[in-house]
Amino acid sequence: MIRRWIEVHDKMQQGYRYALTAPEGTDFHPDFTPDLTPADMLKLGVFGGKYMTDTRDEFPESWFTEARLSPERANPDLNYFHIIASQPLSEWQRKGWIYHEDPRGWFQWYCRYYMGRRIPKEDERQIKRWKAMRRHIAQIRKNCEVGDPFCRPRQRQALLQWAYDSRAF
Repeated sequence: MIRRWIEVHDKMQQGYRYALTAPEGTDFHPDFTPDLTPADMLKLGVFGGKYMTDTRDEFPESWFTEARLSPERANPDLNYFHIIASQPLSEWQRKGWIYHEDPRGWFQWYCRYYMGRRIPKEDERQIKRWKAMRRHIAQIRKNCEVGDPFCRPRQRQALLQWAYDSRAF
């Protein structure tokens, strides 16, 4: 694959540049098998629609065709489960979960990883965090009846925001 460079100019990053070294949507680490693409997640409604409102130039336009976005502020009604299930960015920063090249957090890392950016040490860290979310799947399976997609909506929304399709169980 020919290396392609992406330059970022949005509200949180100016002049950040990264290379795409893998084909889009493929060549993932074998332990990383997300159920949803970034476009799927935006269509379903994640982060109250606020997350990607100023990044359209960085990612494919097709991701935004049916995206549920809210340019003003997070709107829980745009989320699939109509509930806010994430902590504020300031809390992520306080806990040290934010990688300096991805100031918006995990979803930004995932979007860039999906596009083909690879940063081995950071990829490993983020994939480990993604795998840790599986505990929520176990809790839903233990406490919810099959076919009740709105049991534990906060956990299910959180799983959607980590590319797990919580509607499937």
